[in-house]
Amino acid sequence: MPPGQGSFERQALLVPCGIAPGVAMCVRKCSRIVGPCLLVLGVLSMAANILLLFPGWALQYLLEGHISKHAKAMPGVWGGGISVLLAATHITAVGWQCTGCSDCGTRRNAFISAVLSKLALLGAAACFVLSGVGLTNGPLCFYNASTHGHGNDTLWGYPFLDTGSQVPDLRTEDYLHNHHTWSICLEPEGIVAWNTVLFSLLLLISAAEMVLASLQILNGCLGCLCGFCEKK
Repeated sequence: MPPGQGSFERQALLVPCGIAPGVAMCVRKCSRIVGPCLLVLGVLSMAANILLLFPGWALQYLLEGHISKHAKAMPGVWGGGISVLLAATHITAVGWQCTGCSDCGTRRNAFISAVLSKLALLGAAACFVLSGVGLTNGPLCFYNASTHGHGNDTLWGYPFLDTGSQVPDLRTEDYLHNHHTWSICLEPEGIVAWNTVLFSLLLLISAAEMVLASLQILNGCLGCLCGFCEKK
């Protein structure tokens, strides 16, 4: 074989349609960053949603069914969690096996990565929407209904959602910005802060997941053209 021919053939494998070998290196490095980040975010999303089921670290409210419907929908588990972890596992495995794997840079793996990233994007978007609604509606709690004109009884419900039905323009301001209104919830203790912090965390996590999943979709498309890594 003439000198340099092997190197030329390896570069030819990496330069379909005029794509430079450096692009393949960039695709590989991007996968090595995005994959682990999505793994961490997926685990955090599941943990945050599971904590929503145990307000104040208590089990009794879950057993009694006194948990917010948006928390019981568990968007952080199936949306921001499982769907994201499926994509993250594949992306991470492919990205970190490139140094010794002859098949890791194939377009088939790049296509699978792009498809799983789209699934992760949809799951994270669903988690973002449901978490936003859960945060806006406020928690399910045991409160004094007399403050809403329903007599002197205490009951389980969504007091901030009831307030919003009467004064919709002031609901978010009254609930999220005026902390003195949080005392209306008698049980579970500290439920408003618990609900607000965890749903806000789910919003931030799912937003970050959407950004990373979108980046990996573009990365996967580049991988379809030049592979995930350099040919050894």
